[in-house]
Amino acid sequence: MSPLRRFLRTPEAFAGAILLAALIAMALSASLLFPGDPQAIAGPAMLPPFQDWSLPLGTDRLGRNVLAELFHGARTSLAVGLTAAAAALVVGAVVGTLAGFAGGIVDEVLMRITDAFQTVPSFLLALAFVSVVGPSLGIVVIAIALGTWTGPARVARAEVLSIRERDYVAGARVIGMHPLAIAFREVLPNALPPVLAMSSVIVAAAILTEAALSFLGLGDPNRVTWGGMIAEGRTVLRTAPFLSIVPGIALVLTVLGVYLAGEGIVETTAVRRGLS
Repeated sequence: MSPLRRFLRTPEAFAGAILLAALIAMALSASLLFPGDPQAIAGPAMLPPFQDWSLPLGTDRLGRNVLAELFHGARTSLAVGLTAAAAALVVGAVVGTLAGFAGGIVDEVLMRITDAFQTVPSFLLALAFVSVVGPSLGIVVIAIALGTWTGPARVARAEVLSIRERDYVAGARVIGMHPLAIAFREVLPNALPPVLAMSSVIVAAAILTEAALSFLGLGDPNRVTWGGMIAEGRTVLRTAPFLSIVPGIALVLTVLGVYLAGEGIVETTAVRRGLS
């Protein structure tokens, strides 16, 4: 059975794949279905859902189309989650590989730097960084990556410590390969699977962190975000709760989809290793 079929036969993986497919479809179709500025006024303010079928989810207190904002917010969440996770995994894998393969003083220095980053909660680190540098999409991605690279670094280091003593690594040393070439061409590819298994957790955490920063007014002001939509609806929660409930449900379903898909990948990989 192919890995894809094995993945889709896992109930949680199938549910996660459906939710992620919906998120990706929303992000890719946002500009096609809702061209122009999603923050432009589209109708009367505070229009309830299902009152006007040209505005199926109604409008916010400024008269902006909630459905258009929801679709464009999916693009922001997906971009931040994937980019921040990729940055964290790359930095963590490089640091962990260097620390585990070099050992000695290099290992000590890199691990003490990792410890220093881990002593600060990731959200507080992101909050402080964005507050100092200023809110923009790139800065938010960097801020989230700063707080999440330490986990992949420790996992990569642990894997490299066990791999560096194997025979093929000793053979690469004997034939005169440069230590960095051995570390990144021979050792790192075999240490990556456990590191990549953390990607779903990091993506979900990145999406939640971006939403929290936007909720606090520290997101990119030029982009629609689900956290910003929730914060916008907070001021009229009694009279128009849908303004916070709709993006809140989208955020919950997205994070749930990422977690379920990640669990499916881990289970599929475990089954495949057991068969091999």
